[in-house]
Amino acid sequence: MPTATLSTKGQTVIPKPIRDHLDLRPGDKLDFVLLGNGDVVIRPAVDDVRKLKGLLRRPGRKPVSVEEMNQAIRNRGH
Repeated sequence: MPTATLSTKGQTVIPKPIRDHLDLRPGDKLDFVLLGNGDVVIRPAVDDVRKLKGLLRRPGRKPVSVEEMNQAIRNRGH
């Protein structure tokens, strides 16, 4: 298991295998999440927006209008 040492300034270096696993780059921000059992999870604060490319567009599907979206929301409750 990779380990790191905390400096007197409260700084540490994230071990390379962990940086590689999380795909971290210099300047990336991290979230520290305190779990109910006392464990702490460290994760990238923001995903790369390029990972979202093509998520919503589907070839062959026509765009949906705002009115159609609103109607779908209204129909969901019935």
